[in-house]
Parts: sequence; C-alpha cells; structure tokens
Amino acid sequence: MNKNQPNPIKRRLSRKIWVGNVPVGGDAPIAVQTMTNTETTDVAATVAQIKRAQDAGVDIVRVSVPTMDAAEAFGKIRKLVDVPLVADIHFDYRIALRVAELGVDCLRINPGNIGREDRVREVVEAARHNGIPIRIGVNAGSLEKDLQKKYGEPTPDALVESAMRHIDILDRLNFPDFKLSLKASDIFMTVAAYRQIAGQIEQPLHLGITEAGGLRGGTVKSSIGLGLLLWDGIGDTIRVSLAADPIEEVKVGWDMLKSLKLRSRGINFIACPSCSRQNFDVIKTMNELEMRTEDIRTSMDVAVIGCVVNGPGEAKEVDLGLTGGQPNLVYIDGKPAEKLTNDNLVDDLERLIRARAAKLAEERKDIIATDV
Repeated sequence: MNKNQPNPIKRRLSRKIWVGNVPVGGDAPIAVQTMTNTETTDVAATVAQIKRAQDAGVDIVRVSVPTMDAAEAFGKIRKLVDVPLVADIHFDYRIALRVAELGVDCLRINPGNIGREDRVREVVEAARHNGIPIRIGVNAGSLEKDLQKKYGEPTPDALVESAMRHIDILDRLNFPDFKLSLKASDIFMTVAAYRQIAGQIEQPLHLGITEAGGLRGGTVKSSIGLGLLLWDGIGDTIRVSLAADPIEEVKVGWDMLKSLKLRSRGINFIACPSCSRQNFDVIKTMNELEMRTEDIRTSMDVAVIGCVVNGPGEAKEVDLGLTGGQPNLVYIDGKPAEKLTNDNLVDDLERLIRARAAKLAEERKDIIATDV
C-alpha cells in the first residue's frame, strides 16, 4: 500500500478509558504493552527493565503484584518511572486496595477470583475513588471449574461466558471503566472469542495470544492472531506474549502496528531477501542498520534492495532508498541523491538516514506549527 493511500482498516468504536496519561479505546492510537519479568520486590531491576521498555516505545507496563511485600515495592517503583503501570493481582483484594493508594494506573483482576462480592465492591470503590480503570483478564488456562465441566475444554464460548460473568459483576456495581482480554494459546480460539465479544460490549479490548512461545514462534503466532483481529478493526491495546526479553515484545508489537499502518514510530525497513543478483551483502547490511538505528524515533520508510531489478521502483517510493548497482544508488524522496560504493556502505547509509530523519522531524514540526 502506498504511504499516501488511506488505511482501509475501520476500527471498532469503543468507549475510551485512561490508563494514567494514555488513552485506550475510542479514537486513541492502539497502545503497546509489555509485562516485567523481574522480581517485583527487586525494585532496581524492575525499574531498569521498565526504562528499557520505555526506550523501545512501550506505552503501558504491567507489573505482577502477588504479595503485600510486592505491593510496597510497587509503590517505590511507581515513584521512579513515569510510564503508566498496571498491577496484576489475583485472589487477595487487599493487595488491590493497597496499590490503589500507591498510585497504580490500572488494576488487572478477575472479579470472580477476588472472592465475595463485598470484597469486589471494595476494590471497585477504590478504583472509582482514585479514577483507576480495571482490566478483566480471561485466560483459557484458568477458566472456572464449572465452565470447564460444562464445555469439556476451553472454547471461544467458554471464554466469552467467563468474561460476561465478570462484566456482570462490574455492571451491577455501575463501573463501566474497564477493558477486557480473552486470551488463549490457540489462535483460532482467541480470534473467535474476540470477534464474538466485540459486538456485545462497548469497552476497549486488550489483545494477546497468551503463552505464544519463544521469540520466533511466538512472534509468528501473535502476528497471525493479532493481525487477523487488527485487520477486522478489533483491538485497542496489544501485548505480544513471548518467552523472551520484554523489550522484544515491545519491538514486535510496534512492528505489527507499523506493518498495518495503524501507528508509526521509527524506521519501517523494506528489504529484499537477497539473491545472487545482489551487489552488496543485503543481510549483513540490514542487520547492522537495524541495530544502529533503533534509537531513531522519526517515522520514515527506508528501502534496502540489492539489485537493479526491483531496486529503483522500491527506492523511489520511500523516504530514502538504496538500490544495488555499479555503484549503488541512493534515492531521497524519489530522486537520485548519492552514489555509494560497498566500502563503508553501512556507515554512509547510517549518515544519510540520520540526516533524512532529522530533516523530516523538522519539516513535521513546521507543518504542526502551521496547522495550529
């Protein structure tokens, strides 16, 4: 799709809530999330990981708070970072009450596993009093026992029925400021459940394929499952669940949204897979360029094509493009700009990319100022 063409995806209209200073739902951009995997009581390690996730572009970070000691540590973490934090809480309602006092931005609970309704009511009232939304998280691996018996195994209908039970509790307590996730490790089950619930509630939906796998396999499964839903216009925030560094979850999440033109941040690389026609080592060049330019935040398209068959056509359609040749030729805004030899090719490309990114950033500031 040409970058000037409108995006054909029509997003589901949902109620907007706020997680800290990040809007979720409505017309807000789809937020990228991750979850820390450090011990929450290790404040320094958790803060360091959160800050690395921020550098990678995370919008919201979830932190597990399984004990009161973890709750007190969460309070310290909250003071040391400025990204919205979600507290992941199960079973003990008192932990939810404590983190509400300590500045949490969202409570991830299942009202059904908090216990008696008076305890759920206390949590909801604390959320209401502090202006905190709730995330209901339904997971195929932890369905209620009676639903397991009724359906025999996790199914989309079972996930939706579980979700509606939790939603009914919040409805009775007149608390509409929540978001919902319906996760399974099976793509088909997850997609079917989200499609089913999307037409039944107005609240924003948090997307994810839970326990998707390692970096490669989990990325593939998540891209297929979340891609299907995002193409349907379903989803207001995403978390790519990988058995990998949480920062990789953020990177993959952004790459998904960029590929669907739903958000833009940093460089969108277009690169050929390489073949014997290449005039430079495309794979090595791309590996180095991606690593060197991770810090660039300006949205731009960069093409790296190894030969003259498809190279000129691709290079002319992007902000900066390289096509292999004798010598290699760089196009900027569709026009030939500079010839490069293979000597110091990556250094020269990085120099040109950074210069183009800086110019684009300045031009966009001028456009914003003019619009205002």
